[in-house]
Amino acid sequence: MSDKTNQGGTFTGQLGFVLAAAGSAVGVGNLWRFPYLAAKDGGGLFILIYLILVVTFGFTLLTSDISIGRKTGVSSVNAYAKMKKGWGFLGILTFFVPVLIMTYYAVIGGWISRYIVTYLIGETQAAAGDKYFTGFITGEISPVVYALIFMLITAFIVYKGVEGGIEKASRFIMPLLLLMIIFIAIFALFLHHRDADGVSRTGLQGLAVYLTPNLEGLTLGRFLQILLDAMSQLFFSLSVSMGIMITYGSYVKKDVNLSKSIAQIEIFDTLVAFLAGMMIIPAIFVFSGTEGMGAGPSLMFISLPKVFAAMGVVGPVFGLIFFVMAAFAALTSCVSVLETVVANCMEIFHSERRKTTLIATVIYCIASVIIVLGYSVFYMEIKLPNGSTGQLLDIMDYISNSFLMPFIALLSTILIGWVVGPKYVTDEVESSGHRMSRKGLYVVMVKFVTPVMMLVLFLQSTGLLNFLK
Repeated sequence: MSDKTNQGGTFTGQLGFVLAAAGSAVGVGNLWRFPYLAAKDGGGLFILIYLILVVTFGFTLLTSDISIGRKTGVSSVNAYAKMKKGWGFLGILTFFVPVLIMTYYAVIGGWISRYIVTYLIGETQAAAGDKYFTGFITGEISPVVYALIFMLITAFIVYKGVEGGIEKASRFIMPLLLLMIIFIAIFALFLHHRDADGVSRTGLQGLAVYLTPNLEGLTLGRFLQILLDAMSQLFFSLSVSMGIMITYGSYVKKDVNLSKSIAQIEIFDTLVAFLAGMMIIPAIFVFSGTEGMGAGPSLMFISLPKVFAAMGVVGPVFGLIFFVMAAFAALTSCVSVLETVVANCMEIFHSERRKTTLIATVIYCIASVIIVLGYSVFYMEIKLPNGSTGQLLDIMDYISNSFLMPFIALLSTILIGWVVGPKYVTDEVESSGHRMSRKGLYVVMVKFVTPVMMLVLFLQSTGLLNFLK
């Protein structure tokens, strides 16, 4: 029985677990990073590669994390030590990932919340301005307020516990999120616009840009870069190698069919990412051509507001729906990150949930304010090992996502594949009496393929493979 069962929770069953895990997996990365990478990396070519990786690497990492959690019954900080003596350091490394991510996730949630208010009060044209987003995040009061509000909402859900907070919120948010995405994606396909030069573009043409594999100028180096981009997206998308799925796995009852649950999480997360691309790329193509598909936050906070402004009377409505949807995605992910931090601290300090949540909330409110002010009061530009430059938020993101996560995945696959053996995981998956699908694939992937790929991804993220770019 999980240690956390004694302190307030398990998921009520398979559906509650799947929705909560999918809620963690579906975050803002699905809504802007996947569409951006698809546009950058050859459209349908990236999608095809990503789908293959999901059912191989994604399946391997997700199965490992969830099974470790349920088998050990503890959070990531103690799970690896319980698996094998001498490997406790890996749990400590894993613990630091959500600790770092939590410093900035509420900040991003605050940015999204600001846009909800923007569309509610009808500032559609203002939001489309080139300097609107920059003007907001460089402020010293408004972005702080929005980040703190988002942080407090997140903390309230975690404070309520596993069943009464996380599962209850996920059961409401995730189906609604999916319906919103499907609605906007279908609407985007029927968009039509003629620009000042008389060039006419349709949503269906944008869909073709999204789905058609672009092989122009494809070299071995370029293919490897697309492969690494898709693999990096898996970490963002599936919440693997950051302790979240180990923690959620420890809340799963022994009679739940893990094999089926993992497949459902894969499908839900990939479907949302695919639909996000189907929603965003055609819309941007219709009103901005291919020039509007910028990288990172600019896609969500600069390019899309221009699209909503160009839609006319329906623009404010769709702008509001989109950012409410993005807020839901950010909230479920932020909840899972804070829950992982709280669950680990409960085990480390032997404290109860509510007290631990309150202390963590105070700490992360302070951290969020510091990160927010990294764009104004504490502004700096620091060169990162992968060649990019960034502020405080980018530094936290780089250390957690680009450095620690592939390194943790590399070590965990070595531990499972060569130290304790794949049977440690496969037996746990089948312990409920249900056969593990893709069992043979899992063994091959965790022993031979995944460690090599994780090593390459780690070297690339640290800048040692920048020659591929």
